[in-house]
Amino acid sequence: MKSIAKPLPGQHPDWAHVYIERLPDDGQVLAHLTQGMADLMELVGSLTEEQLHYRYAPGKWSIKETLVHVMDVERVFTFRGLTAARQDTTPLPGFDHNAYVPASRADLRKGADLLAEYRALRSATLLFFGGLDDTALNFVGEAKDQPCTARAMIYMITGHEHHHLGILRERYLPALAAADGHVGAG
Repeated sequence: MKSIAKPLPGQHPDWAHVYIERLPDDGQVLAHLTQGMADLMELVGSLTEEQLHYRYAPGKWSIKETLVHVMDVERVFTFRGLTAARQDTTPLPGFDHNAYVPASRADLRKGADLLAEYRALRSATLLFFGGLDDTALNFVGEAKDQPCTARAMIYMITGHEHHHLGILRERYLPALAAADGHVGAG
């Protein structure tokens, strides 16, 4: 797969380091994103509809909502990457990811449909970023009053997913395993 070096200061928002630093400095962000898809499919793909509604605490997202959140962020960050790659200097607004989750109505959808959508989105994301040259990867646009490059966005997408995979592993799956698969919607 194509090598894409980590973004430099001035190529990403000041807060993005929390996601970018989750990844090794090996240039293999597309391979890491591909592995993230495999990891998520392995973690979530075998869960029942009942288990996909599990919340580890009151007010927390269900597994379905977490999956849709990962996809929503991937879409927004990919759009930001597209805008920068096409050298569009139009300042982009932020978005309220917490408002997106309930509006997604994820818990009303079938888990298999969400996973199919996730696979399709991820395939498109990998093809898009894998097809960008250095000029497109490095053009600095603006999103939410911060610098934005396609290079940064692919690292942010990957690091954001790694963050949520960690939460699934640490907070959701142990409880599901302890309940031996008999978890009610929360």
